[in-house]
Amino acid sequence: MRNLIQLQKRLLPDMLEVMQRRYAMLRTIDLLEPIGRRGLAENTNVTERTVRGEIELLQSQDLIQITAKGMFITKEGKLILEQLGAFMSEIMDLRALENKLKDALSIRNVIVVPGNSDEHEWVKQEMGKACVASLKTMIGEQPTIAVTGGTTMAAIAAMMTPFEQSNNTLFVPARGGIGEKVENQANTIAAEMARKAHGDYRLLYVPDPLSESAYQMIIQEPSVNETLSQIKTATVVMHGIGDALTMAYRRKTPEDIVEKLREHQAVSEAFGYYFDKKGNVVHKVRTVGIQLEDLKQIPYVITIAGGRSKAQAIASYFKRAKTELLITDEAAAEEILRGASSL
Repeated sequence: MRNLIQLQKRLLPDMLEVMQRRYAMLRTIDLLEPIGRRGLAENTNVTERTVRGEIELLQSQDLIQITAKGMFITKEGKLILEQLGAFMSEIMDLRALENKLKDALSIRNVIVVPGNSDEHEWVKQEMGKACVASLKTMIGEQPTIAVTGGTTMAAIAAMMTPFEQSNNTLFVPARGGIGEKVENQANTIAAEMARKAHGDYRLLYVPDPLSESAYQMIIQEPSVNETLSQIKTATVVMHGIGDALTMAYRRKTPEDIVEKLREHQAVSEAFGYYFDKKGNVVHKVRTVGIQLEDLKQIPYVITIAGGRSKAQAIASYFKRAKTELLITDEAAAEEILRGASSL
């Protein structure tokens, strides 16, 4: 297929450009429906005049439906998206990006979706759809899935669908909350995923971070201890990667610790650990839940992080990470590879 695509790029470059544009529009309508013409133009970086013409064609092919509320994708449109998915990935060179990223980060599996999640929310939703599809290939009959918080994880929750192979899926927060917006907290995300997947959930009502004395007291509580046991024996852990200083400020970290992070050039954060460019731990926050060393016993670990701004953080974390699958976006992948080639 790759040779055919290269020939098409040389002989019929306009055709491939038009195909990519229409595919992007159809995918955006599918993710953001109902959506108007202006919204479609903004999310695909295409002029409203061009959008108007493309909409007429998509409607004439019965791929979209136009209503007073906005545009919706039809069953035929969804089928086209499914059938074109692999082909469009090849056209957009995403397969090549995935293979290069596997080598650069020494990861077994990588999925790269088009776009830059720093700029467009629908890219996070695309990562969410990829995550849910991958998750369904990993779980058994009675899986326990631990999830962290954050906007990317919230996007995955929004894309969650029922698991045909299991009606007994248990979702648990991977760790305590850090006082951010309730919709982005691990407890909320676990509950939403369970609702969408027709599963069950447990909550972990503990703050993050904790003092040592508070930690020792809280983990003695029977309800907390029970949930911790379920978290530690999870089948799958799904987590994001944070920018070090951004996460420090979200945790309302004392200024002396922030200065320590700056001094040691911390660039990434995951599970309460802060890492420098080489993957060395420069600071650890006491948290209740999954610890970095626990990942060695987890059968499947899925890392989801994207956006050009997260590239350095992703590269830093994977200097030492144990991950079955990385799901990221095109902008982050390209920036990571650019950084790797400059070393």
